[in-house]
Amino acid sequence: MQERLERAALAASLLLSAGTEVRNAALAHIARQLEAHRDELFHANQKDMDEARAGGLAAPLLKRLLFDEKKLSEVLSGIRGLRAMPDPVGKVLEARLLDEGLVLQRISCPIGLIAMIFESRPDALVQMASLAVKSGNAIVLKGGSEARESNQALASVIARAGEEAGLPTHWLTLLETREEISELLTFDQYVDLVIPRGSREFVAKIKATSRIPVLGHSDGVCHVYVHEDADPAMAAKIAVDSKTQYPATCNAAEVLLVHENYAKKGLVPLLRALSRAGVVLDVCERTAAMLEKARAEGEIVPHSLKSDADWSVEYLDLRMAVKIVDSLDEAIVHINRYGSGHTDTIVCTAFEAARRFLTEVDSASVYHNASTRFADGYRYGLGAEVGIATGKLHARGPMGLQGLLTYKWLLEGQGHIVEDYASGRRHFLHRDLPLD
Repeated sequence: MQERLERAALAASLLLSAGTEVRNAALAHIARQLEAHRDELFHANQKDMDEARAGGLAAPLLKRLLFDEKKLSEVLSGIRGLRAMPDPVGKVLEARLLDEGLVLQRISCPIGLIAMIFESRPDALVQMASLAVKSGNAIVLKGGSEARESNQALASVIARAGEEAGLPTHWLTLLETREEISELLTFDQYVDLVIPRGSREFVAKIKATSRIPVLGHSDGVCHVYVHEDADPAMAAKIAVDSKTQYPATCNAAEVLLVHENYAKKGLVPLLRALSRAGVVLDVCERTAAMLEKARAEGEIVPHSLKSDADWSVEYLDLRMAVKIVDSLDEAIVHINRYGSGHTDTIVCTAFEAARRFLTEVDSASVYHNASTRFADGYRYGLGAEVGIATGKLHARGPMGLQGLLTYKWLLEGQGHIVEDYASGRRHFLHRDLPLD
């Protein structure tokens, strides 16, 4: 392991001199080679799918594991979008004239060697590798064992294509066993950042055992809150899209909160829309009582009673928890207590209610009258996506190129020394300069 990481760290240092043209050419060649080897990639993925089905892998995870024509088209579109974006490396973020002839700049630069540990999504490997190329980082990847064949095939094509286009050898390293992860986490002298994507427990375990800085991407317990003045048609449209457009992903809504005043007039039609879309409803006692009345009147909405003990379940399936709340205040408190800090949305007309929700809900992405499914790097215009960061440091929300960059300070002088300023012979100007 040490030798492999030494080579990867060397590749990271060599990438510092890889200019825009080299990195963009590598992205273009990677896209071409993925298309050229599509049959090989689909065959490898089919092996994983067959084994996963035989092993009883859950349906949501099977959907994530699939790498087909649609997924290939999506990742190729992401690569081309990245290639078209301005180079994020070497960008002047801040410039200041400290004194005549003494200019300070803060510029963006790659982090170095990044390790990413992710779940059963082969497309995540392509996205992360592409982002590493554009941002000038070397990368170590470890996917789930259920995607072993897919990951091996993809990593082989991508690594070779990058090298053929001018990237340094070993810019991409693929790990394959859990034991390798444990060993990797001890080599803080080579690896600069670890990005785990998976369950809350998985991310917590990585953080607890790593000597390397960890940027966690964990579960998504997202909420749709329907306020008392919400437009019924809009509420149904947003709730259904947030839950059903792609239920196996972390930005799908898992909990529907409904203001009691809205519930009195619009709960049944809202839940009927979800039910007709195939959603199984786990409801609180107050919701169940309202639905019993609807059942008696012939408006049947299938549901089951939810225990009030846990509102932090990530279903990743066509299943949704429903709770009636007394007020906007209660909705905000509930989300901040039980949510995962991922994405939450309010459906309402009142400006003040929207403003309070957007301000007081402490999540990475907070919306007004929009589906939670918009929480995505591509939809945010970030190009491909590393994942969704639910913490508050370095990067937050959909994490694209900027999350893989740090910065450094450059100072240009003409023989300036600190003693001149300490003695009072010279004085600082500290004048901000315009950015190019």
